[in-house]
Amino acid sequence: MSDAGTDTSDYRERVSRLGGGAVVWSRTVGAGPQRILPDGCTDLIWADGALLVAGPDTHAHLADGPAGTRAVGLRFAPGAGPAVLGVPACELRDQRVPLAALWPEAEVRRLVERALGGHVGQAGQVAQVLEAVALDRLRDAEPADPVVGEVVAGLSGGRSVAEVARVVGLGARQLHRRSLAAFGYGPKTLGRVLRLNRALELARGGMPFAEVAAVTGYADQAHLAREVRGLTGVPLGGLLGPAQGPREPVGGRQPGSGANRATSLPSGSRRTA
Repeated sequence: MSDAGTDTSDYRERVSRLGGGAVVWSRTVGAGPQRILPDGCTDLIWADGALLVAGPDTHAHLADGPAGTRAVGLRFAPGAGPAVLGVPACELRDQRVPLAALWPEAEVRRLVERALGGHVGQAGQVAQVLEAVALDRLRDAEPADPVVGEVVAGLSGGRSVAEVARVVGLGARQLHRRSLAAFGYGPKTLGRVLRLNRALELARGGMPFAEVAAVTGYADQAHLAREVRGLTGVPLGGLLGPAQGPREPVGGRQPGSGANRATSLPSGSRRTA
């Protein structure tokens, strides 16, 4: 369907040597805008010689870029980006920010030179540079918030925010504050985002929508439909249209989700105040 875009790009991904759910992806952008869905992730992206950061999204937005744009990205699992980037995730929420707005310009310039090398930004070389700098920063970073993994696991498993708070031993306000720093938004929104992506995964696998709703904890199929439209702007069926194809689903931690961010280039980016 037209609302979901008609991208024809070449996309590849692999598990990153960072571990912890990180993924390296590469893409040559095809024709047509892309609907980028919230997935709780943060990406460090190289796009035609520019370095930018894609923060965690709370809603879908359309992004477009010139066909043929080459992009390589390092996508961090929910809650893992702040340790590398050095800023709370809430400062990047719904933003596409030049990396030089977060790190010293000299450091970013050296990183660009390393990525270019003698191969004009060859995808494999760029990916290795992004992983290397992330590993270096992780070695010097403060230890990750120990509740991050439990929060993601609990919400992914269908627990309520109150149940997750009890499991991790935090009050509601403290859990909300720490979730903002780690994920970019509170646990209720994170739970909605994670459940949305689980529902999309099952629907892409051919499960009937009513069964998807029951399995993922929605009250009924109508509730599922309202949540999908509220977070993405289109019906569930519109996200599963033939234009996407089996290897180019929109949103979530599925192939193509992080790469779609690369179509939103840094020209209009700004930091959250």
